[in-house]
Formats: sequence, structure tokens, C-alpha cells
Amino acid sequence: MGAVRNVLFIMTDQQRWDYLGASGHPTLETPALDALAAKGVLFRHSYCQSPICGASRMCTYTGRYMTTHGAHWNNIPLSVAEHTIGDYLRPLGVRTALVGKTHMAADAEGMARLGIERNSELGVLISQCGFEPYERDDGLHPHPSVDPNLRYNRWLNEQGYPGDNPWNDYANSAEGPNGEVLSGWSMRHSPLPARVAAVMISLSSESGSRMAMLSRTLPANKKLSCGT
Repeated sequence: MGAVRNVLFIMTDQQRWDYLGASGHPTLETPALDALAAKGVLFRHSYCQSPICGASRMCTYTGRYMTTHGAHWNNIPLSVAEHTIGDYLRPLGVRTALVGKTHMAADAEGMARLGIERNSELGVLISQCGFEPYERDDGLHPHPSVDPNLRYNRWLNEQGYPGDNPWNDYANSAEGPNGEVLSGWSMRHSPLPARVAAVMISLSSESGSRMAMLSRTLPANKKLSCGT
């Protein structure tokens, strides 16, 4: 078998297929994703199988309908009998890792029936839907081998954002009129700018380099949105 190429598979949450510039949307601008689509593969005839995040993800992982794989809601375990992208690629020598919010749950009952220890190598793979444990930017650390000190959080700390989880406190939060922190997990706050931008602007009086960094990060007339 020839050299295996690295593949980056991006699956966004709660997004219509046509809400991309590459898909011809008349007003939305998504230049970074459009560039990836131009150099990669854009699925134009795929249909979301469920409005529920976790169930939809399990359909993508398995290639099967929600009514077939049975994980029809968030945090409902994917059966130990189901095979995922990770399971199919592993015998071919391909290592797969999953990063981000997943809503996966271990099929503890199924593993117990088969005598599979949850902390064993096989048990960990099954608990992670066939993917290897890796960093999760949602703050979840599914396996002791994963360093709880996430690299992105360390980077945010280095940029001047304090706290144990600055991703949650700044990148995924907005700020109310009285300075209160508004969670980016709530859809009603999603139109608000993320606190990352607000804090960068406030720090500009202390450091000109902060403002320069902001100007390089945000295009003209653009602003970060909470939850992006």
C-alpha cells in the first residue's frame, strides 16, 4: 500500500449545507472554509439524518441511519457492535483522532456483556467510538494519557487571557451591558461578539502589540462571534 495521506474531516454543528460561500450562499462569507473546499472535497448531495447533534454525528461516524445505529439522542451510547470510520481505517494502518464536542458515551452494558474492561486498550477505543483519545477543546479529557493542560488554553494564557479554561471564559463567551459573562453555549448569545475581541481591545491601551495582533486577526469590518 502506498503512503497514506493525512485527512482533515471537518463536521460543523447545526449548520445548513448551503450556509457556505462555496455552496453559493448569497450573503454569508466563509473564505477559510471556501479555500478548503476548493482544495478538497465538498459534499453537495449529503443530507443530515437528525437535528440532534450527537445522533447526527453517529450517522457520520458509522455511515448508517439513526434508526439503525440506535444512538438517537445526545449521550446515548453507540452500540459496541457498530463500526465507525476509525474502526474501518485502523486495520489499514491509519490512526484517527477526534477533536471537539462529540456527545459520545461508552456502551458500558455492551462491554460488560462481552467481558471488555473499559480501561483496556480496546475498551478505550470503543468508548471513543473507534477513535484514539486526543485533546478536546470543550474541556473534556476522556483518558488519563491526555494532558489536561490544553495547548489552546496555554496559548490563550500567553496572550493575556487568565484562568484555567480561557477558551470557555473568553473565546466561547460574550459580555453583557453590565460586564457580566454570557455563555456562548446559549443560542440567544450567539450573535454577540466573543470576549476575546473585547478583551483585546481593552488591553490595547496597555500594549500596542495587542492592538496590532487584533488588527491582523480580524478582517476589516468583521468581528468575532460568540461560539465560533
